[in-house]
Amino acid sequence: MTLHFSRTHRVIAASVGMATITALAILPGAASAAPAAGAATRASAAPADAATLSYVVNLREGQGNSSRVRRAIEAAGGTVVQAYDRIGVVVVHSADPDFAKKLRAVRGVASAGATRTAPLPAQSTTDVGAPKELTAEEVRAASAGAAAGEDPLEPLQWDLKAIKADKAHEKTLGSSRVTVGVIDTGVDDTHPDIAPNFDRARSVSCIGGKPDTSDGAWRPFATGGSPHGTHVAGEIAAAKNGVGVTGVAPGVKVAAIKVATQGGGFFYTEAVVCGFMWAADHGIDVTNNSYYTDPWYFNCTADPDQKALVEAITRASRYAESKGTVNVAAAGNESYDLAADSITDPASPNDSTPGDRTIDPSRCFDIPTQLPGVVTVASTGAKGLKSSFSNYGLGVIDVAAPGGDSTAYQPPQAPATSGLILGPVPGGKWAYMAGTSMATPHVVGVAALLKSAHPHAPAWKIKALLAAGADPTACPDPYDIDGDGKADAVCEGGRHHSGFYGAGVVNALNAVR
Repeated sequence: MTLHFSRTHRVIAASVGMATITALAILPGAASAAPAAGAATRASAAPADAATLSYVVNLREGQGNSSRVRRAIEAAGGTVVQAYDRIGVVVVHSADPDFAKKLRAVRGVASAGATRTAPLPAQSTTDVGAPKELTAEEVRAASAGAAAGEDPLEPLQWDLKAIKADKAHEKTLGSSRVTVGVIDTGVDDTHPDIAPNFDRARSVSCIGGKPDTSDGAWRPFATGGSPHGTHVAGEIAAAKNGVGVTGVAPGVKVAAIKVATQGGGFFYTEAVVCGFMWAADHGIDVTNNSYYTDPWYFNCTADPDQKALVEAITRASRYAESKGTVNVAAAGNESYDLAADSITDPASPNDSTPGDRTIDPSRCFDIPTQLPGVVTVASTGAKGLKSSFSNYGLGVIDVAAPGGDSTAYQPPQAPATSGLILGPVPGGKWAYMAGTSMATPHVVGVAALLKSAHPHAPAWKIKALLAAGADPTACPDPYDIDGDGKADAVCEGGRHHSGFYGAGVVNALNAVR
């Protein structure tokens, strides 16, 4: 079955059990539109005349902060917003629809492209809705089942037991010298589960491509904001403090790196580049990337604009890794085989007028998910199977972790009541969500525990330990998640390396012993 979700693969959300979740995407089993077969790859959509767009200009190696390129940018009607000289990427605004074309002809420029297909948006006041707060009675009911040493809502966190995080916590909660960066929609640092471990000094807003360190800039927007980043941050590092839930690594620090726009919640290239650069230069040990970079689900290097976006984020993520940062990203929620010969992408560009296009995933990339060096994470449900929605692909997926699934497909064992993942959301509340967005922070938490145990290890070593400590998981044969007698996906590979689970499901206990 092929399911097409909303424009990002950040989260699936639904109303379940003891918490009601903001509806940000469609649950497995919902109807989906069939993609047109054989559609040609769609070219970059042309912006309206005189509309101001954002661009990235990538200098050739060795050009540094080339004054010649800067003069060419100004001559072409561009305004430099931020220059990342260490990687040769310049963020520019221009109203000239031919700006990128002009810059590509400049000596010293490797690539240039628009980061969006719609004009720079005004501030939106559209509210995405708020999760329903757990009542005092519901909290008391959940707390009654908590064992000694457990946080009140921990009995509902089947996902912690699935990766042996509960056993790992008996040995260590992780080091406060390790900081995880949540590159996302912002984090509510006032939440009682997050406040004890929040790192204000390393938190920032990168919207627009330039760091904003003003107080609270890292928080979700008061209107048009999203609970996503807060939920992710809590999954990683919710404090073990007698309140709410427990994170995978409840002793490490968490920083917010906000990159999503208000209202629409777009994750544009200039903001993502800023996020990786901030992480690299501020001692972030691990980054969580539960998104794809808008507006193209897949960025095809044959298209000059999309090629520039791939190059800019590749440079930024590699720079972060060279500074010791482990970058971890969600595989996506569309049930795509990312190792297939072709995929029909019906959702790009998502900021103007999307249209079906057939792409080759070996040449058109989901970024940062498919970038070299990035740990790519698939999702599993409460029964340990690949989640019905999770993307997969032999040679693409590195590891897997709990991200939840429809309770009808993979119900958890009691006392847990939902097959989704419970975590904090803004306003001191908790909610269930699901998606590869929720699987990724489990891997990030385990990586943070590894970094705690091996504080001087480089990024490559942490990644190697992460894979080596994972529990090998065999392919299901057949994979019939909905029980209708038909295979819903084909898992290739063997027990120790497969398209569904990569090296296996991460194991927090192995990370600390």
